[in-house]
Amino acid sequence: MKSTNIFETHSRVTKELRAERIGHKGGVLWLTGLSGAGKSTLATELEHRLFHSGYNVYVLDGDNVRHGLSSNLAFSPEDRAENIRRVGEVCGLFADAGFVTIAAFISPYRDDRTVARQASGDSFHEVFVNADLATCEARDTKGLYKRARQGEIAEFTGISAPYEEPLNAELQVDTMNRTVGSCIDTLEDYVGKNFKL
Repeated sequence: MKSTNIFETHSRVTKELRAERIGHKGGVLWLTGLSGAGKSTLATELEHRLFHSGYNVYVLDGDNVRHGLSSNLAFSPEDRAENIRRVGEVCGLFADAGFVTIAAFISPYRDDRTVARQASGDSFHEVFVNADLATCEARDTKGLYKRARQGEIAEFTGISAPYEEPLNAELQVDTMNRTVGSCIDTLEDYVGKNFKL
């Protein structure tokens, strides 16, 4: 049951003051795509590059979050929804604090990504990391597709659970036909255009 005895507290430090202090706006780059599409690779490489360019930047990765914040959740549609809701709220807090927050999550359902977007409003930028199932399954860097095909992993996105591609992502990067470096260049350019003061 939800508590009704809570009250919102407002900071005396605005987003605008934080942005002025650190030299860029806070916001969320939400990387969505199939397992193996390259989300985590892009997120960590972009974080490294942006950090060395002077940005306050932080990565929230699906696997890492499930070790802590969402360690009590499984992979049913309901648990996936709650995981993404939690992460969306955390991303919103990081964005308010002035960070460029890079979220790397399969986040297979459009409705769940809409909920995540609502937590950050105009600061949310959806990035479709586009690699088709055949490409991701051929990579299978973690051996998950093989296990899913053998029935060892239930509710696996792309095999026994759906993935709903974004309809209106702010940005798309094609990791099937482009190098990691080329995709990072595109992402860094996007950040420069959308997060600079």
